[in-house]
Parts: sequence; structure tokens; C-alpha cells
Amino acid sequence: MLTQEVTEKTNHLHFNSPIRTDAFDMDEQTKIELITSHFAAIMEVLGLDLSDDSLKDTPKRVAKMYIKEIFSGLNPANKPSITLFENHYQYEEMLIEKNIAVFSNCEHHFVPIVGKAHIAYISNGKIVGLSKLNRIVQYYSRRPQVQERLTVQIAEELKAALGTQSVAVVIDANHHCVSSRGVRDTGSTTITSFFGGQFKEIDTKNQFLKQIGS
Repeated sequence: MLTQEVTEKTNHLHFNSPIRTDAFDMDEQTKIELITSHFAAIMEVLGLDLSDDSLKDTPKRVAKMYIKEIFSGLNPANKPSITLFENHYQYEEMLIEKNIAVFSNCEHHFVPIVGKAHIAYISNGKIVGLSKLNRIVQYYSRRPQVQERLTVQIAEELKAALGTQSVAVVIDANHHCVSSRGVRDTGSTTITSFFGGQFKEIDTKNQFLKQIGS
């Protein structure tokens, strides 16, 4: 089967997030050391005793978590490579992957955004391995985000990688900046969507929404 490695065609999309131009001049270990120091200072201001066995390693744990895990999507080096395959099956209907886990963090309060993403595309001659759809969602989720931007970034990445405008993305998520603070509304969720190409047609859009149970 013919495969094609998609190169970093959409590097510029990464910078839709508000990232400084010198963001990657510093290596990860230096960032971890600096965040460790700064987070320890925050804990001390809060009055916590960093000599306690339970707390003494917390600043470093948080720093490593930020750089290696929950904010790893800030680094374009972590962007997933995408392998495309020829559509030998001549599959011309929409392909849907729904209920993709979304774990992100609100850039306004740095608290979690947790939900599900539903993605569909109609092939323009190429298809992509299903797990790559999950990885694209994970990559753009692992950074401080707003849900509207996350939705568009996922859609634009898929359009560029697959060479098709016919992409749909719906995200339904709970924002802890709403549920755990402020208004403390635990029952509401936020839904955002993107429809491109054939998905702008009402019948195609409705078929997709019906399939994802929306």
C-alpha cells in the first residue's frame, strides 16, 4: 500500500496560540528548573511547608507535568507525524471518529477543560490512520487553550494534512473555570463546531450530527 508522510505543512497553525517567538530558545530541562523554583515560591506565599514529605517534591512534579505532559503541545517538536494512505477502497462517504477524549486547560485560569471531540472527513483521495485523529486532538489540547481556538486548530490541521476542505469538528466540554470556581455551575457544557466543504451542506451536516448523537 502506498503511503505518504505528510511534512510539517501547517507549522504556522501552531502559532495561532499566543506563543512568543523565543519560546523554544530555552531547553526543556532549564524550563523545568525555572518552573520548579517559581512554583515553590507560589507554595511558600500560600503558607505551605515545603519541608513536609508530601509537599517537598511537588514543585518539581508540577514543572515536569507542565513541560512533559499537559502543556507538551506547545512544543512543535511533539507534533504527531501523519501517514496517509491511498483510498483504494473508493470509500466516498464521511468517516467519523467520535468520543475522542479532550483534556486541556483553560488559558484564563489554568484549570482543566474536559470533554469529547467528534471528527469527520470526506476523502479527497487519501485516508489517514484512525489513531492519528486522536493524536491531533491530543496535541492541540495539550496547551493552555480556549475551546473555540482548539476546534479551529484541529479542523485546519486535518484540512491541510488530508488535502480536503470537507472536515467537521464538534467539541463538547466541561470547563472547570465554570464548574469549580466563580459561578460553580457543574451541569453546563460548552459546544463548539467547525464545518468545511461538503459539511456546509445541510443534509451532510445533519447526517454527521445525527451520527454523533447531537
